[in-house]
Amino acid sequence: MINQQHLWDDEAAKHYDTPGEGMFAPEVLAPTVEVLSELAAGGPAVEFAIGTGRVAIPLLEAGVPVSGIELSHAMIARLREKVGEDRIPVVQGDMSEASIGGNFTLAFLVFNTIANLLTQDEQVRCFQNAARHLGSGGRFVIELWVPQLRSLPPGHGGTVEVSEPGYLLVDTYDVLRQHVVSHHVRFGPDISEGREARIGRTPHRYIWPSELDLMARLAGFELESRWANWDRREFTADSRSHVSVYRLTAFPGS
Repeated sequence: MINQQHLWDDEAAKHYDTPGEGMFAPEVLAPTVEVLSELAAGGPAVEFAIGTGRVAIPLLEAGVPVSGIELSHAMIARLREKVGEDRIPVVQGDMSEASIGGNFTLAFLVFNTIANLLTQDEQVRCFQNAARHLGSGGRFVIELWVPQLRSLPPGHGGTVEVSEPGYLLVDTYDVLRQHVVSHHVRFGPDISEGREARIGRTPHRYIWPSELDLMARLAGFELESRWANWDRREFTADSRSHVSVYRLTAFPGS
């Protein structure tokens, strides 16, 4: 059993934020906040795995009341350096079980984070938990990558996903359990800076879009929209990610 608290510890929280760059870049955040604000339709939103507030804070600034659930104590502490509990209430706990109330208009789970739940059962329970948080007709939005198994050479167990100065990302696959481990290798971009590198690893359970849709149906949702990204580009067989919008049509147990 992998201890997620150990993965998302003080060191991870310290280096998580990259203001103005990567997933914190304005061109990434602006369309994300725009879409979520529209889907909230003037009501309150709850973010599963709220982290350090990358999306929640600008969404709040856009006028959407936001609450959150977060497993990592370190991530919550980093969030609290930016905004108080009175503005963004957060419950510490597992997003497949923890509750922060109900009757939200929108629940959302971004940046592949549902894959941090390492079993299918946990992922199904996450959908069920989202349903418990939503009012009638509420929406659950998930941002997730599409498994790149077509790029996995026969007889090989891994792929190089990113290769750039100072950073290398290698994904290794266990196709029987639908597990992938991302190996993040960071080093000086110039070999003259030394031979040492810092390596971090994060495990995931990858989910096909069709499997995600079935999980949604089991929890009372139906697929409303699916795009390749937050700019609402068309989702195709070659898309490497998707933003899926599910609408609650039946309450759990009904």
